Amino acid sequence: MTEPITIEDPDDPRLHDYTSLTDVELRRRREPAEGLFIAEGEKVIRRAGQAGYRMRSMLLSAKWLDPLRDVIEEASAPVYVVSPELAERVTGYHVHRGALASMQRRQLPTVAEVLTETHRVAVFEDLVDHANLGAAFRNAAALGVDAVLLTPRCADPLYRRAVKVSMGAVFHVPWTRLDSWPQDVELLRRHGFVTAALCLADKSITIEELAARRHEKLALMLGTEGDGLSSGALRAADEWVRIPMAAGVDSLNVAAASAVAFYATRR
Repeated sequence: MTEPITIEDPDDPRLHDYTSLTDVELRRRREPAEGLFIAEGEKVIRRAGQAGYRMRSMLLSAKWLDPLRDVIEEASAPVYVVSPELAERVTGYHVHRGALASMQRRQLPTVAEVLTETHRVAVFEDLVDHANLGAAFRNAAALGVDAVLLTPRCADPLYRRAVKVSMGAVFHVPWTRLDSWPQDVELLRRHGFVTAALCLADKSITIEELAARRHEKLALMLGTEGDGLSSGALRAADEWVRIPMAAGVDSLNVAAASAVAFYATRR
């Protein structure tokens, strides 16, 4: 068992992984570069460990020592105990869940590895909002999507807020990044996938029509917040698909649209 270490100095270098978590641009650059990500809350910490991610350290308020006793007993990483006030000074925000863990990233699999034995795939183009991306991953996990592919400019699924919103689903849905988009649509075709682009074009078919075709392998493509899929992605897709709207509403938030599309086309 790792013996918890009480820390009272917010500048203690052992807390380096947890400093300035509110500086989004800093975290986007620093976390991937340093090979870490932050898991927040008991459930997320447990799910990260269950998914095989190695723990670097834990940062806990005293009340979490007993609820996370089994995790602490199994951990070989240091466990730092701090007051809620010190945790806020270190991280830059109120750590209301009282439990953080710094986890080691793993090398991403290749696209071919991710697509092995898959039938339903989600492709997200340039999603930059971490909450939307986390919600979309949670939808994918809940609604039978086998894997997720991200274009190069997508947000980081292992950023703290994305992990939190996904409730740890980012640890369990296989995912990787595409190298060249939209040219990589051809990779999906070579693996037998029909690519369906979610868009509002008049010539698009409804999601019900797509579902009725019962494609053995289907890749659903969803675009960035606001603008949707790029013209290049639309040109590359096999099908254009829309979710019918009522009451004069023209579109759904991308995370909500992903849930509808995943549910309608589930196997």
